[in-house]
Amino acid sequence: MRASSIRAGAAGAAMLALAGCVGEAPDRAAGVGFGDYEAYLAQREAALRGNGPIPAAVSPPAASASAAPLSSAPLGAAPLNPMGAAMQAPPTPAGAPAVPPAAIALVPGATAPAVAGAVAISDEQNFEAVASRETIESDKARLEANRAAYTQVPPTALPERSDNAAPNLAAFALAAPNRLGVPAYNRIGLKFANHDRACEKFASADLAQTAFLQNGGPERDPGNLDPDGDGFACSWDPTPFQSVRVQP
Repeated sequence: MRASSIRAGAAGAAMLALAGCVGEAPDRAAGVGFGDYEAYLAQREAALRGNGPIPAAVSPPAASASAAPLSSAPLGAAPLNPMGAAMQAPPTPAGAPAVPPAAIALVPGATAPAVAGAVAISDEQNFEAVASRETIESDKARLEANRAAYTQVPPTALPERSDNAAPNLAAFALAAPNRLGVPAYNRIGLKFANHDRACEKFASADLAQTAFLQNGGPERDPGNLDPDGDGFACSWDPTPFQSVRVQP
């Protein structure tokens, strides 16, 4: 009986000693430099309205973090970034005129602010906006004014090709009696020029065909540009033109 009393007394003394070591629990609602979190919110709201410096960020108390509003600043106030500092607008490029806040205005019928002096977006597709200022009579008058402003340009004749103009390759292809590779002209005779080297002088087959027609082709071929006698020099292909020819 006496031993149990001694053990109970020792346990009670130990508990009293531990209670003396525990200090006062901190105020979880207090922020750094503030008496409580509500004081921080009040100073932040004042800073958003331009009535003081922006305080350093303070974490809300754990018990009321979900209930505390992020901000009750009026529309148009500078937002805060995650670090608590006000977000600044990007700098104006060098040479560009600065637009003061007073120059921002809403265009009638628009839903976003526009810079004063800028060309407003047409609201012709907004039925309510158009119906508020237009009537059937005004539409009729506008249509009649547009019809009266029409100008009809009389047709004129196409210019004639001069005698020294380059041959019309499209017209030649459409009038040709044969297709590519089908001989149609006599090429018997001595040739003094090599066919491949003669064609290498031209940057394209169109230029070779033009020179061929300007120098006696397709009946004659002094430059040996059309050795097979089909009337098409240096493999110039009339097929794209002939494929669209209207069949009788």
